[in-house]
Amino acid sequence: MIGKLKGLIDTYGEDFVILDVGGVGYQVHCSSRTLQHLPSPGEAAVLSIETYVREDQIKLFGFRTDQEREWFRLLQTVQGVGAKVALAVLGTLQPSDLANAIALRDKAAVSRTPGVGPKVAERIVTELKDKAPAFASVDPAVVHLAGAVDDQRAPRPVADAISALVNLGYGQPQAAAAIASASRSAGEGAETAQLIRLGLKELAK
Repeated sequence: MIGKLKGLIDTYGEDFVILDVGGVGYQVHCSSRTLQHLPSPGEAAVLSIETYVREDQIKLFGFRTDQEREWFRLLQTVQGVGAKVALAVLGTLQPSDLANAIALRDKAAVSRTPGVGPKVAERIVTELKDKAPAFASVDPAVVHLAGAVDDQRAPRPVADAISALVNLGYGQPQAAAAIASASRSAGEGAETAQLIRLGLKELAK
């Protein structure tokens, strides 16, 4: 099983690169984001590799980091997500942004991926929500609040305040982060209007 390849960039294809390792050219399929970050032909590159062995073919997938490869594997645990869709997601969102989107239940961010509709985005966010926080860089309190809102467990003033900010044009993750901070400042029992006011102050910082 091939886990890593280090060699010289030979040529680029539409969704792959030929990596020359000691005179042997390996065809490695990569996301568009990975391809954009690789050097020019003739220069050295290192790729983390995921090897797929099928009855009729062996296919290599390459990633700039081990974390990106881990997300490639995780995405494919979701029903309806194969290698092609997983690569497309990683071409649209870098691993940290994907982790944040899943942790915050931001289905819209995931569905920006070409070929990923609302249903698949919903499955990705739902099925990976317990794994994403470990990779996410957002405040755990915001992750908790986003989950509570998504599951309709958040206190009514909090949910209404987030909804109000979203209606004002802010994204769901931004609104959840602002209201999480506002809730900490105001304490339990804060009214919707107070949370909105404090939330807008947070967003203006």
